[in-house]
Amino acid sequence: MKQLSLVFLWHMHQPDYRDHGTVPVAQKVGADEATALQGGRAKNALLAVADDTTAEENAPGEFMLPWVYLHAMKDYTDMAAHLERHPHIRCVVNFAPVLLEQIEDYAQQFARGQFRDPLLRILATPDLERLADADRRLLLETCFRSNHATMLAPFPHYRHLHELYLSLVRQGEASLAYLSGAYFSDLITWYHLAWTGETERRRNPLIAALISKGEGYDTADRQRLLACIGELVGGVIPRWRALAARGQVELSATPQTHPLAPLMLDFHSARESLPDAPLPGAANYPGGRSRVMAQIADGRASHAAHFGAPPCGMWPAEGAISEPFVQLLADAGCRWIASGEGVLKHSLAAGGSNGADSARAAYRPWQLKDTPGLTLFFRDERLSDLIGFDYAQWHGRDAAGHLVAQLEAILDAAPEGEETLVSIILDGENAWEHYPYNGYYFFDDLYGLIKAHPRIRTTTYTELLNRTKPPETSPLPHLVAGSWVYGTLSTWIGDAQKNHAWDLLCAAKQSYDLVLGSGRLPAEKSALATRQLAVCESSDWFWWLGDYNPAASVAHFDQLFRHNLAHLYRLLQLEPPALLDVPISAGSSVAAGGAMRRATEAPA
Repeated sequence: MKQLSLVFLWHMHQPDYRDHGTVPVAQKVGADEATALQGGRAKNALLAVADDTTAEENAPGEFMLPWVYLHAMKDYTDMAAHLERHPHIRCVVNFAPVLLEQIEDYAQQFARGQFRDPLLRILATPDLERLADADRRLLLETCFRSNHATMLAPFPHYRHLHELYLSLVRQGEASLAYLSGAYFSDLITWYHLAWTGETERRRNPLIAALISKGEGYDTADRQRLLACIGELVGGVIPRWRALAARGQVELSATPQTHPLAPLMLDFHSARESLPDAPLPGAANYPGGRSRVMAQIADGRASHAAHFGAPPCGMWPAEGAISEPFVQLLADAGCRWIASGEGVLKHSLAAGGSNGADSARAAYRPWQLKDTPGLTLFFRDERLSDLIGFDYAQWHGRDAAGHLVAQLEAILDAAPEGEETLVSIILDGENAWEHYPYNGYYFFDDLYGLIKAHPRIRTTTYTELLNRTKPPETSPLPHLVAGSWVYGTLSTWIGDAQKNHAWDLLCAAKQSYDLVLGSGRLPAEKSALATRQLAVCESSDWFWWLGDYNPAASVAHFDQLFRHNLAHLYRLLQLEPPALLDVPISAGSSVAAGGAMRRATEAPA
């Protein structure tokens, strides 16, 4: 009987949302500190530049966006719970090290009762009648920012808060001054309740009681909710460590801050898939090879610190690979990596293969001649996108049944004697808010159907490679650089705004090289500058720039990128260039979403 090996790889990632150039304004939560908390300095503090002292430079900055702890309490928690309910399902879960470090940062904030995230500080504030205007604006701008169909509309009391807000806005902004502390107490409570995972709503009596109460939340309610959030966030890493320890999950990693490594090695790699792609003015990213090597080494070391051993494999940032990058990953000890099916198709086409040859190419592992110790796996773009974008509109059981039927069809079409391996790889955090109940029923049905299926078995990449008879690899004569998005690197380079951002980063890197090469910075400050450079190298800043992304999101990421570069200059004891005061991109007033992208759909 034919058997299909199925690998789910769920990728968990958020960039560093801390503005390391700010003076931390965290306050101890307690009655004696109520007055300080009521000062409402959260929003203003985001622009405050640290004094030139090592203590302040070394202090973690204010969190400018809350997505790390919100996804921790909803998606990282739910995804673990689904596997705990279905112990026979195996998968790979990829954690970007920069995400793990921020989860750990939040866990420490909860443990100490001191918060550097403005939303958590406000949630902990005893008296919300005296909120500063900046904090009131922050709550109104933030607490309705979600998928309304699944995270606001199902809750009548939360929906009423939104309707009241809209009615006041129609009367003029001045009318918002009539909103009371009781309104803001209910608003921030509901915002966090909406961001709890479905498994916790079913398991945790406190969350169920608060949802049932609906309104009139007081200080005690908010403090209990705050403690609950702290338990969820603090439990994320130990929970995944336990799943790995029992062999159900393979934990993999990404280079430290999720950098777009092929471009750091060579801007011209963008032209391997798009020969006419415009490039930045800079010829290359200075010292890109050494920086990529450091990102790989730091990522593997961080993973080992959190989970006890370096990862066997890596999901490169955005699945972006090139031959020089694959060689560096192999040299670092990686046994496997994964990327997008588009990269494989472009590579096979460059080698002269026709479409028929590549139709099932992603269903087997591959190797490059110069890296025989490293195996390449490629995602099934169609099935991955069905989960990421389409099944959210289906009934959970129908979607699960449809996916299983697709897997059966793939297996049935396999030639006799061919081993069939299907890789479903996607974002493990952003898709689920589009599903009813955060995807609870979809996962329950999907994992249940797969467990009962006689011909489909979930596995992990390392388990495949460790088999007595591992799957036979096919030789890949040439690798065309690209990513999981369109099989190209166009999401991060080629657009005038993205190219300008690369030029700003290159200029900062040149200054970094000159200052560190001069030896005038002491070792401690050199290390801080290197850490800050790594933050600036994240792929996320380039992802969000462009007129096809929502203006509000673009503004946040644009500002944080420029703040990060400015802070790097200050750590180098240099004046930041005036260009860093000028926004790079305006974004679009009509675009929506942006956090996820289909693999095969070109941008408008």
